[in-house]
Amino acid sequence: QVQLIESGGGLVQAGGSLRLSCAASGRTFSTNAMGWFRQAPGKEREFVAVINWSGRNTYYADSVKGRFTISRDNAKNTVYLQMNSLKPDDTAVYYCTGDRSYRGPDGFRANDYECWGQGTQVTVSS
Repeated sequence: QVQLIESGGGLVQAGGSLRLSCAASGRTFSTNAMGWFRQAPGKEREFVAVINWSGRNTYYADSVKGRFTISRDNAKNTVYLQMNSLKPDDTAVYYCTGDRSYRGPDGFRANDYECWGQGTQVTVSS
């Protein structure tokens, strides 16, 4: 079993930046793919970004492309989400996720991922 713990959320003004971190522990060999989803109040959980084990392959939701960057440090078993040019619409609970398989553009469904963190709140004020 893999445990995922997110950190780095908070309150920021529109146009600002935050960096989320997700530390994995346990059976980390099952986290070939690591990614981020988010869920705003009253909305379904939506895909944000995913990265494969080597870090050479990434995929982003159109809504964050060009503003968010996902990266990972396998020596630290940690994945990051650098979020720039934040908008009020980015306000949500952000969840770290992991799975054995990297699916790229086909990995946009929450059901594709087997490991989840508890989430960290990101609030962007206008």
